[in-house]
Amino acid sequence: MTQTFNRATDDVGNIVSLEHVNVCVPDQSLATSFYISALGLTRDPFMMTGVDNMWANIGLSQFHLPTRGTHVLRGYTGLVMPWFDSLPARLKAAARLLEGTQFTFKQHNAFIDVTCPWGNRIRCHPVSPEFGAMTVGMPYVVLDVPTGAAAPIAAFYSSMLGASTDVTTFSGAPAAQVTVGADQKLYFRETQNALPAFDGHHIQIYISDFSGPHARLLERNLITEESDAHQYRFEDILNLDTGEKIFALEHEVRSLRHPLYARPLINRNPAQMISTYVPGQDALYHNR
Repeated sequence: MTQTFNRATDDVGNIVSLEHVNVCVPDQSLATSFYISALGLTRDPFMMTGVDNMWANIGLSQFHLPTRGTHVLRGYTGLVMPWFDSLPARLKAAARLLEGTQFTFKQHNAFIDVTCPWGNRIRCHPVSPEFGAMTVGMPYVVLDVPTGAAAPIAAFYSSMLGASTDVTTFSGAPAAQVTVGADQKLYFRETQNALPAFDGHHIQIYISDFSGPHARLLERNLITEESDAHQYRFEDILNLDTGEKIFALEHEVRSLRHPLYARPLINRNPAQMISTYVPGQDALYHNR
């Protein structure tokens, strides 16, 4: 008998990857202490190696951390870490360097919530079947949005960007689920809490149909930057039925012909220390 498969389970839609989350930071020294020393991420050795910006690698994704003020994501970023068991010790060791900032962390049964020196929240997870084949990386970003926004946001991403979307429940609240690559999601979770004003933080995505979304966004006057031949930006997410602006989040949209698409990212093994060094184990090998 021929085996049958549900082929739809492998669909990812037009958005093929979420590459980075960009938040500005005021101090590169504190950023290094947090993102590299405390979390165990890897500073990209080839790009942005000066004192005015840092790219911090986590699997095939990154945090971009330019020194241009302070951005705080309205929500939190999820990370999968194969060094999860040693993370509490790293966080405790970094506490002295981060004293006097907003840095905190709290251990839960299945994850650790961490707050950066400027208030950005990160939820750290161990490797789990929950995240598919990902063994280190950025499986999701959660954005807090107004009550009633989940369904129109899902419709926006589906119609304007050709994304695979759903309206679901996330952490007990209605949420738009947007697939942004293999084992990667955006969640726009409704909240009744007052939301701070948008401060300019952004996410960067790669899409396969580059011109179609551009034409639809341009028709509604949503394009905010024509960056170059392989990139554009937009910010406003609309209710397509009413034209009302629901939420603001800058999107850096790149084509698959962008020179940085699928660039191999270096990931170190943060367990390597002088006192416990193991030859040949400097690099961290991982699945998406």
